[in-house]
Amino acid sequence: MPKVGMGPIRRRQLIEATIASISEYGMSAVTVSKIGKKAGVSPGIIHHYFGDKNSLIEATMRSLLEDLRVAVVARLRQAKTPYQRAIAVIDGNFAPEQFDHPAVFGWLELWAQSLHFPELARLRRANTRRLRSNLRHALRPLLPENEVEEAGFGLAAMIDGLWLHSALTSGGLDFEKARQTAHNYLDRLISESLPMEDPSEKRKAG
Repeated sequence: MPKVGMGPIRRRQLIEATIASISEYGMSAVTVSKIGKKAGVSPGIIHHYFGDKNSLIEATMRSLLEDLRVAVVARLRQAKTPYQRAIAVIDGNFAPEQFDHPAVFGWLELWAQSLHFPELARLRRANTRRLRSNLRHALRPLLPENEVEEAGFGLAAMIDGLWLHSALTSGGLDFEKARQTAHNYLDRLISESLPMEDPSEKRKAG
């Protein structure tokens, strides 16, 4: 009989083994047997908790998205101004816990597979909507209303593009540089919307 409370621990173990397996073998070569070997359990245990490989892959993507959400929310809770909230969203997406190599490879593979699997695509779209919504909420007090939508779209695209560029750079991951580039883009958005004001003063006021 399984121990009480073992289920969540076992599920987390299997999701971590899935991320590690995707990183090592690539999505196309990952099997339930390889994941089970990585986790030190039989394939039957995986079927017991997740049913099949596709359900486990979906749960893995949900887990990565939840980790990202937690990273952003933790920083938003410390933000006192709209500008700080925008920075919190950027920094959450470039948080140190997001850059370990297995997680990076997991993100890349799952994002690519979302082109072929409707449920993964739905999760990707939900994450994009949340990112843009968080940015619009932070930017609304900082920019004219007619600029907020486009600015939020542009900053979200900047974050995604910088993340992807950093992940694919052969010289290694440089998320700190990417994070600072996104900060600079945010400052330019504010500065260009109010050309007669110092953006640093706008940040203080915001």
